Amino acid sequence: MTETTRRAFVASTAGLALPAIARAAPETEINFYFPVAVGGPITKIIDGYAADFQRENSGIKVTPIYAGTYQDTLTKAQTALKAGAGPQMAVLLSTDVFSLIDDDLILPFDTVTSDAADNAWLGGFYPAFLKNGEIGGHTWGVPFQRSTIVLYWNKDLFKAAGLDPERPPATWLEHAETAAKLTTPGERWGTQIPSTGFAYWLFQALVTEAGGTLANAAGTTTDFAGAPSVEALRYWIDLSAKYHAHPPGVVEWGTTPRDFLEQKAGMIWTTTGNLSNIRGNAKFPFGVAMLPSDKRRGSPTGGGNFYLFKSASEAQRTACLRLLRWISSPERAARWGIDTGYVATRPDAWDTPAMRQYAAAFPPATVARDQLQYAVAELSTHDNQRVTQALNDQLQAALTGKQTPEAALEQAQTNATRLLRSFR
Repeated sequence: MTETTRRAFVASTAGLALPAIARAAPETEINFYFPVAVGGPITKIIDGYAADFQRENSGIKVTPIYAGTYQDTLTKAQTALKAGAGPQMAVLLSTDVFSLIDDDLILPFDTVTSDAADNAWLGGFYPAFLKNGEIGGHTWGVPFQRSTIVLYWNKDLFKAAGLDPERPPATWLEHAETAAKLTTPGERWGTQIPSTGFAYWLFQALVTEAGGTLANAAGTTTDFAGAPSVEALRYWIDLSAKYHAHPPGVVEWGTTPRDFLEQKAGMIWTTTGNLSNIRGNAKFPFGVAMLPSDKRRGSPTGGGNFYLFKSASEAQRTACLRLLRWISSPERAARWGIDTGYVATRPDAWDTPAMRQYAAAFPPATVARDQLQYAVAELSTHDNQRVTQALNDQLQAALTGKQTPEAALEQAQTNATRLLRSFR
């Protein structure tokens, strides 16, 4: 081939190759950590979401990474990000927000949204679910798997005890007296409020109902030893010591739903996230109610938010935002609530045909939603894990009789003041 012929051939074939190169747009890859310890229904749902999203958004590859418990997921995300190899997003507890901000790991979503539609979407979640993530005028967390604490009761046991099976206790006094009537010594407790794992969460519900607040919105001060806190803890102890209707000492978080399903407890306080589990496994009719009130009704919200990490590139941030808008659309938020028992996080999700049909067929699903009008932000502070652990330890000391409620809460407050001193 002469040089003239070769140049003509290259010129003619170059034009053929360019369109193919132009069509091969680079794919944006995003990974997110999700708090699941083992495979199961939740992982199948999330994997299905990732696959469906990719089919509708061919230029984005989404990989969910299941990282264990919430605590495991937080630790793994912090470690990976500090090593420069972390994910772009993660679902972590809504209460982890101060730790993530203090570590300079996350971006507020309102700095990534680009238009009025994005901002309308971000503001479209239930206000109660946004409270934990709204700090310093920014929104740092997008609600995803969210919950409140609710009361579950066994209607058959109510009927057997001469109680109205359709009327759950509405006040602390009614709750205690009802629990006493449901108790059969050596066989069944009238009520159970778990005190491991998330003891502070259940305690916060009681404190809220007693008219108190455990921490300021800035996460820099706590009020663990105030009069409402003492009243709340004393009531919790009295359920056992005075009414003999609650197990003495510590009640395990993980076994509480099982005790209810095995009819070893007539009532339990636990997350609405257990709703699908109880619905699928209860061999008796049960009800779900708002928590009983003292001075007011109330429950802290709970569960996880999506967070966006600073290490994400501009293209990844855009892709993450697209994924979040897709996964929290009314139809998918409704489907997530139906499949898991978590509360659908947006009012418009409850207006979808699927959710309307579900709520009509299973009214207990609406209880946690309706309780949101009384809900408060979950206890969250700087150095949150150590602050809440200090409170958990002292709650258990009081519940097991090692300390008086007053002494235990004073010690918890002293420890929290010391831990938060540098943040004030």
